[in-house]
Amino acid sequence: MSDPIVIFDTTLRDGEQAPGASMTLAEKVEIARHLARLRVDVIEAGFPISSPGQREAVRRVVATLADGPENPTGHVPVIAALGRATEADIHACGDALREGQRTRIHTFIATSDIHLDAKFGHPRFGNTLAEKRQTVMRMAQDAVRLAKTYTDDVEFSAEDAGRTDASYLCEIVVAAAEAGATTINIPDTTGYCLPHEYAAHFAAAKACLKDFPHVILSAHCHDDLGLACANSLAAVSAGARQIECTLNGIGERAGNAALEEIAMAIRTRGSEMGIHTNIATPHLTEASKLVAVTVGFAVPPNKAIVGKNAFSHEAGIHQHGVLKRRDTYEIMRAEDVGQAPAQIRLGRHSGRHGLFSRLDGLGVVLTEAEKDGIYERFVALADRKKEIYDEDLLALVNDQQRPVATATYRLDAMHVTTGSDEEPRATITLYSRKSDSATEQSASGDGPVDALYRAIRTAVGGTHELASYTIRSVSEGADALGEVNVVIKNDNGLAFRGAARSTDVLRASAAAYLDALNRLAAHADETDSAAFVTDGIMQSFA
Repeated sequence: MSDPIVIFDTTLRDGEQAPGASMTLAEKVEIARHLARLRVDVIEAGFPISSPGQREAVRRVVATLADGPENPTGHVPVIAALGRATEADIHACGDALREGQRTRIHTFIATSDIHLDAKFGHPRFGNTLAEKRQTVMRMAQDAVRLAKTYTDDVEFSAEDAGRTDASYLCEIVVAAAEAGATTINIPDTTGYCLPHEYAAHFAAAKACLKDFPHVILSAHCHDDLGLACANSLAAVSAGARQIECTLNGIGERAGNAALEEIAMAIRTRGSEMGIHTNIATPHLTEASKLVAVTVGFAVPPNKAIVGKNAFSHEAGIHQHGVLKRRDTYEIMRAEDVGQAPAQIRLGRHSGRHGLFSRLDGLGVVLTEAEKDGIYERFVALADRKKEIYDEDLLALVNDQQRPVATATYRLDAMHVTTGSDEEPRATITLYSRKSDSATEQSASGDGPVDALYRAIRTAVGGTHELASYTIRSVSEGADALGEVNVVIKNDNGLAFRGAARSTDVLRASAAAYLDALNRLAAHADETDSAAFVTDGIMQSFA
C-alpha cells in the first residue's frame, strides 16, 4: 500500500513574499499553468485581502485553470486563497474564489506564546495568556465556520505551531476540526524545529484528532536552519499527508521546502515510507527555470535536483564510473527531472575517459597518437580554465590537426605593462632559428597589443604590414578561451594568416602574430628554394 501525498504549492503566495520576488499578474498566471502541468494538487494563488492586485491574481488563476480551453494541461487543481482569521479576510477569499470549480480557503492565526504576546497585546484579546488563548481559539473557529459558507474545503493553520505549547496546540487543532476544517496545517513558521521535534508535533496532533479521521494533517516548513525538506519528510513519517512547498524553495527569509526536492525525495525513497505523489517530475527543471527568470533569483549550480551541477561529473573516477554505469554516482535519472543526462563536466579533475567520451560525442575521430597530444593540451588548458567547453575541445583538436609551418621564430619571454597614467610598454625575447640566437626588444604603443606587436616587429626585422587583427570568445565564462586571428602582408601583397587561442588575450595575440610571421618566413624559404632550382642549378649547366 502507498499513500498519496498532497502537494500544496505556495510559490504564488509565500514564494512571492521573498524580498524582491514580486510577480506581475501575467507572470503569476504563467507560473500557475506550469504548476498545473506539474500536476500539483493545490495551488495557493494569493492573499486576496492584501491588495486589489492579489485578489485579481487569484481570480485569474481560478479562470485559467478551470476545466476549459484556457487550461491545456488537462489538470484542474484545487485553487486556494489565504486569509487571516478575520471576517474581512475570509470574505475577500470567498469573493476571489467565487467562480472556481475546486477551491479552498486557507485561514490562519498565531498560536505560540511569543506571537500571542506580540500580536494580541490589546486588552480586548484578554489580559492574561490563558484569556488570549481562548480568544484566539474562538477566532479560529469563527473563521473556519465562515469559510465553510463559501467552500467545503477549508484549511486551518496554527501559525508558529513549531514553538506553540503542546497542550494548547492540541486544543486549537481539535477546535478547528470541530468547526469544519478539513485540512489542518502545523507549520514550522520560523524554521526552528529539528526533524524529531517536528515529527512529535504531528504524532501528538494525530492522536488528538482521533475522532476526526477525515482531517488531513499538513506540513509547512521554512528553511532557516536548512531543514525544511527534512522536517517535511519527518512530518510525513508521523502522519502528515500534505506538504506545502514552493518551486526553488523561494519564500520568506531563507525560503520554504523546495517542491522539486520534496517530489524527488518521495519518488526516490517513497517506497520505504509507503508514499507517493502525482507530480509529473520531468517538468521540474522547466518550471524551476521559469520561476528563476521571473523573480530574478538565479538557481545555484549546486542546487539539488534542478541545479546545473546536479547531474554533472568532473572528477575522473566519477566520470569513469558514470560512463560505465550511471547509478554508480546517480541516485535518480536526470531525464526524470527534465535535465540532460550524463553531463560530463570537463576540468582539471577530469581524466581521459571523460575527455574522449565527450570528443566521441562531438564526432571527433582521433588516432591513438593524436589522443596523447590532445590530452596533454587539455591538461594544460584545464590548469588555466575552471571548465572546458565543447568549443574549447574543438579548438584544441583543430590546433593540433591544422598544418603548422616550421617555426622560424619562438617567443621565449614577454612582459607587458600598462596603467591609467602610463603608456603601455612591452618587452619580449625572441629566438630565431635562422641565426640560432635570441633577441630582446622593447617598444611602446597605443595599447598593450600594439606595444607587443611593435616589439616583435623590431626583433624580426624585414618589412611586412599588419592587415587585420580580430579576437573573439570561443567558449563560455569569465575565463573563456579567446581566439585571435591575425593577417599580415609581405612586400608583394601576399597575405599570411596566423591564429592562436588562450585564456590570456595577450599570449594569444603574440602567438597568433608569430604564427603568421612563421608562415611568411616559410613561404620565403620555399621561394628561395624554388629560385635556386630554377635559376642556380640550371645556370650551373649553362
